[in-house]
Amino acid sequence: AIRHHRRTFRLNTHMLDEAREAPEAIARQLAHNDTDYARFGALLREKDPTALLTIARGSSDHAAHFLAYLVMARLGRLVTSLPMSLITLYQSQIACKGLVSLAFSQSGQSPDLVAPTQFFTQGGATTAAFVNKPDSPLAQAAQWVFPLHAGVEASVAATKSYIAQLVAGARVVAAWQDDLVLQSALSALPGVLSRAAHMDWSVAVPTLREVDRLFVIGRGTGMPVALEAALKFKETCGIQAEAFSSAEVKHGPMALIEEGYPLLVFAPRGPAQSGLLALADEMRLRGAKVLLAAPAGTPGANLPLVETGAIDLDPIALIQSFYPMVEALARARGRNPDEPRFLAKVTKTH
Repeated sequence: AIRHHRRTFRLNTHMLDEAREAPEAIARQLAHNDTDYARFGALLREKDPTALLTIARGSSDHAAHFLAYLVMARLGRLVTSLPMSLITLYQSQIACKGLVSLAFSQSGQSPDLVAPTQFFTQGGATTAAFVNKPDSPLAQAAQWVFPLHAGVEASVAATKSYIAQLVAGARVVAAWQDDLVLQSALSALPGVLSRAAHMDWSVAVPTLREVDRLFVIGRGTGMPVALEAALKFKETCGIQAEAFSSAEVKHGPMALIEEGYPLLVFAPRGPAQSGLLALADEMRLRGAKVLLAAPAGTPGANLPLVETGAIDLDPIALIQSFYPMVEALARARGRNPDEPRFLAKVTKTH
């Protein structure tokens, strides 16, 4: 059994407070910049970009993956996640004509996000930054700036700023498609997230309190939040968590799953759900400890999900419910989720 040092923390950590502030932050974001998003969407329709790429790291990269999946699924445009070292280390002269560059960051200070954005702006690409600090170097490097309006985030572990990035990405897609249904669902998100923030996921805490490794399984639009959940397990709980799609996990990783192996399966509504539920059933039969996050009434679900006004937005409500649970798990393991070991709020990589 794993032994953890028990420590006493403030009743509510910054992480928990900030996670539960997300609905308010999203309401604030939705109340701003409508004209900017509409103009950006019109520009994308007019330019009909030949290539799109995202620039981000960590939680922000997971949010960028969500935008990328929505763009590829709904608009049929391929989106690439840029390896920033192509610009910062290899000085690659990437062609900028017809390119749209979308950078995501909470602080907007990391040089390896700023340098590529500057490169693409100077090369004639269309560049946008989604950032919580609109006066940051990243914002100054981009042509378009979309503030997250998440407010101050004191905890090293990003929560409300990540959710704000997910929403900002969905707003871009809604504006690009001029999709009134998706825009209406976005407008209703603050109320939905308020309910999601208080869903009872406490059953996961005793199940995961003593584990040292686990898989987080997702697919489709749920994969970006599975990646984010795995990162949070690592940084706040010290658990070696890895995220896989329900298809990919069968290509090697499944060999690790034996009696008692813990799995967290994210199965929101959508085309991927049936395969995720089937995998959860299969793993239970193998003896794995399966935590299944799915809408209430789903057979085998023990972590209830709140449904949003659009299936594509359900992963946002899912991660909203996840954050309070992982914060409680960190404390149960004797860790301070506000101050993960060896980590800082702003990471400046090159």
